[in-house]
Amino acid sequence: MAGHSQFKNIMHRKGRQDAVKSKLFGKLAREITVSAKLGVPDPAMNPRLRAAIIAARAENMPKDNIERAIKKALGGDTENYEEIRYEGFGPGGVAVIVEVLTDNRNRAASEVRASFTKSGGNLAETGAVSFMFAHVGLIEYDASVASADAMLEAAIDAGADDVVSGESGHEIYAATESYREVAKALEQKFGEPRKAALVWKPQNTVEVDDEQGEKVLRLIEQLNDSDDVQNVYANFEVSDSLVAKMSA
Repeated sequence: MAGHSQFKNIMHRKGRQDAVKSKLFGKLAREITVSAKLGVPDPAMNPRLRAAIIAARAENMPKDNIERAIKKALGGDTENYEEIRYEGFGPGGVAVIVEVLTDNRNRAASEVRASFTKSGGNLAETGAVSFMFAHVGLIEYDASVASADAMLEAAIDAGADDVVSGESGHEIYAATESYREVAKALEQKFGEPRKAALVWKPQNTVEVDDEQGEKVLRLIEQLNDSDDVQNVYANFEVSDSLVAKMSA
């Protein structure tokens, strides 16, 4: 299992904590506001806004919070957020991509750099690690929505490139230029997905021991603690025992 998926599960468990949930809601609201400001405030006409709302619903973000975030974009006095991608190496040579949405580039850069330095990693130039990942569209459904065979058939018919099914659900991958159409076709058949977004998928993963794995997970956790950081991706694999330990 790729490191980003394992960490997603860890954060899902820790997300029960109020402080973590509050921080997550803030990041989701920021993405909704920026998406609405960059396009039209109608999710039916704005794919990025629709994806942001789906992500918010998946985390049980209250409807009032979602509507407030959209209205904030219409107010005209919204902060100007800048989208930045940082790349670097964590413990064990693990490649890490950090997506940031910030109104203060200097603060964001300082916090990201400090997280890498503290973990024993280092920031790198843009493009230094992104070639190890594929920038693709990801659509996720719960396992109960369909059997693995049924989802695979539907995804292929919709134009998807790959499907990974398991107990935790179905992950459907599509090229960036076709993923909106794939997501729309699957939604017509299975309903709204639990996630629909562009992600960085590792093309290969690096196996690390538990000591290095724990350091990498701590790095990702610290990066996610920053209000400016929206997403973190890494190309590593760790043992199930470490995942259980970190999520306890």
